[in-house]
Amino acid sequence: MGKPVLLHSLLLSGLLLLAVLDVSLVNADDPYRFYTWTVTYGTISPLGAPQQVILINGQFPGPQLDVVTNDNLVLNLINKLDVPFLLTWNGIKQRKNSWQDGVLGTNCPIPPGSNYTYNFQPKDQIGSFNYFPSTGFHRAAGGYGAINVYQRPRIPIPYATPDGDFTLLVGDWYKTDHKALQASLDSGNSLPLPDGVLINGHTQATFSGDQGNSPCHYSPSKDSCKTYKFRVSNVGLKNTLNFRIQGHTMKLIEVEGSHVVQNMYDSLDVHVGQSVNVLVTLNQAPKDYYIVASTRFTPKMLVAKLSASGILHYSNSKTSVSGPLPAEPTYQLHGSMLQARTYRWNLTSNAARPNPQGSFHYGTIKTTKTIVLSNSATKINGKQRYAVNGVSYVNPDTPLKLADYFNIPGVFSMNSLKTTPTTGAATLATSVVPTSLHDFIEFVFQNNENTMQSWHLDGSSFWVVGFGSGQWTPAKRNTYNLADAVARHTTQVYPNSWTAILVSLDNQGMWNMRSAIWERQYLGQQFYLRVWTAEKSLANEYNIPSNALLCGKAAGRKP
Repeated sequence: MGKPVLLHSLLLSGLLLLAVLDVSLVNADDPYRFYTWTVTYGTISPLGAPQQVILINGQFPGPQLDVVTNDNLVLNLINKLDVPFLLTWNGIKQRKNSWQDGVLGTNCPIPPGSNYTYNFQPKDQIGSFNYFPSTGFHRAAGGYGAINVYQRPRIPIPYATPDGDFTLLVGDWYKTDHKALQASLDSGNSLPLPDGVLINGHTQATFSGDQGNSPCHYSPSKDSCKTYKFRVSNVGLKNTLNFRIQGHTMKLIEVEGSHVVQNMYDSLDVHVGQSVNVLVTLNQAPKDYYIVASTRFTPKMLVAKLSASGILHYSNSKTSVSGPLPAEPTYQLHGSMLQARTYRWNLTSNAARPNPQGSFHYGTIKTTKTIVLSNSATKINGKQRYAVNGVSYVNPDTPLKLADYFNIPGVFSMNSLKTTPTTGAATLATSVVPTSLHDFIEFVFQNNENTMQSWHLDGSSFWVVGFGSGQWTPAKRNTYNLADAVARHTTQVYPNSWTAILVSLDNQGMWNMRSAIWERQYLGQQFYLRVWTAEKSLANEYNIPSNALLCGKAAGRKP
């Protein structure tokens, strides 16, 4: 295992407000934060062997963004790689601003030796999010980091302020160079199993906490024990991870920006692209304890190999960790689905604004339409591809957002992807599903494969209202949670099962719906939603940025 690295808690007192500016598109009282990030290659050894990774400002993982809701982020990204590059902001909704989404459907990639300045807000959001590269297979090389969005001081949170704040970016990892992995996918192969798991770029990390008053661990009362927040995000490529802390229970407090009913868990399944926040109280005997992130739903013989261990170090500890890592849960798919159903929205809590986050009664709104999406592994021209309703997505040279804005024909199709599963051979297309601003849509993800799926939507949160085994039918709506389902941006779909979500499309733009499992996204399991209205208004969508990069058929035009 790698050398332990001491990571200190992240305290709000270090936040710096750099300037307050006034522009027409945002409120003058929303602070500005300015960043300059330089993207380079570097050589490190996350799993013990030297390999090329992507560094941001020389860091792996990249710099952590600690901001407050509604802060204006102005981030100049300088690309010093030998290929084009983009970052996307996973879970940041980009209100009225898909121009800054950082995916190939909305942005031209930043050419080598050039730069682009992102300008966006985590508007009315709080919680734990992250960023990562969206171009090529760069995600397998790093370039990811945390985005922690804190509430404004006047907005109460539904728990006592923690004594410390730790961020854990966990994910599976390959020793193979990302360019070799991409070449293998391009040649028609699928990815093998990963080689290991990392926590904050290492196979082991130490998180130090002060237990508090000396009698804390002897008293039945936990009032005198200190409590720490752990922000856990699965930034991997392929595998669900189970997160657990030896000898401690975890109080779940937040899921991807939503405060939840505060249930206690011994371990949590965190699927690819997902984030959870938990509180952990240091109420045990003063020693060191294992923190474990290990792959789920893989052959049992591989579980020990595909894991990373951290150490929860009590400041008054005299005993180091020893012995085997705490075992993963014995429950498998059905038990994991039951756990997922226990996640409930905290309807009495405030969100980023001082109104109860459950005041929007989604369960009483009539849906505009139902779209059923079936993923599949397929072969096209003898090569491995992945499809949605029989269509495998192909990235065009011209971003869809620019083609739509400049009325450039022939870039994408709005009739290639049907809204129900189809039969027959899969096809290649640049598929866009047309929708109208303020549509309220029921999406059903139907997974007829034997593998775990993870789906993500840019631009909006959605309510995960139902999980079930087998085939979805309209009668399954009787099982939906229409009262307090969690609003989030990524959901799992279990093997040979379905997941249903409801989403209010109140954010105009061109938005990516994709597999969060990056091999599947790269090979076609994605499409775009065109959320459109004929009304031209800054209340609906911002203008094209004056610094927008223009490429493909949009090259040479004026923003």
